Amino acid sequence: MTGQAKAEMRNEAETILAVNNIEVIYDHVILVLKGVSLSVPRGGITALLGANGAGKTTTLKAISNLLQAERGEVTKGNIMFEGAQVQNLSPNELVRRGCIQVMEGRHCFGHLSVEDNLLTGAFTRRDGNAAIRDDLELVYQYFPRLKVRRSSQAGYTSGGEQQMTAIGRALMSRPKMILLDEPSMGLAPQLVEEIFEIVKKLNEEQGVSFLLAEQNTNIALRYAKYGYILESGRIVLDGEATALRENEDVKEFYLGVGGEGRRSFKDVKHYKRRKRWLS
Repeated sequence: MTGQAKAEMRNEAETILAVNNIEVIYDHVILVLKGVSLSVPRGGITALLGANGAGKTTTLKAISNLLQAERGEVTKGNIMFEGAQVQNLSPNELVRRGCIQVMEGRHCFGHLSVEDNLLTGAFTRRDGNAAIRDDLELVYQYFPRLKVRRSSQAGYTSGGEQQMTAIGRALMSRPKMILLDEPSMGLAPQLVEEIFEIVKKLNEEQGVSFLLAEQNTNIALRYAKYGYILESGRIVLDGEATALRENEDVKEFYLGVGGEGRRSFKDVKHYKRRKRWLS
């Protein structure tokens, strides 16, 4: 085996997800993603950042094969999960392989109890009730609030509890990787911190890899190791999270703070027209 082949095998082992130059089109005419490439290391937390409408959710749905329900399709490029092409698999086949998406807006089954919601996450498993019950208790260890509310109808729980339920439901599938879409949306800052701390613990203790799609750039870059910034369906900037936090363009436009302090909305709009990476 050549040195190059060995290096490629090592790179595949270290990378759990690789998105290679994909293009996504809706309704056969609307180009939404244009040449998007990114990778997620095994056991890592990677942030996918950008404003509303930048293409973050579309990217996650392309990975998890949920585009067809919205008349979208990947027309170019490929998506590799653990070294195998997966863009033509059904969503449940991808879940069985260990990759699952937590949708934006949580999408709990409101008429079911919290515990029944969690148990729906195990529908692809074939390892018996005892193993499923063990994992249910593991979910309750990470989300003790859910154990208290286990019998409550999910539709009557708080937004934070519903987000915890959605993540716990994903954990019940025994994932290797979770695609987490806008986990901070609609939550109080204290709850956002709590959710991200649990994500960190799951990553460190269970080895779950995460791809986080977030508008809240500040908190995402605190917990992620690496980040990609999407604008108008293209990756315009990427790098180590620490470097992105110190990047003047990112600080000024996405964090709202530049060298001269916080900018007004008028200044931000002006800055958007002159951003160096779009020139």
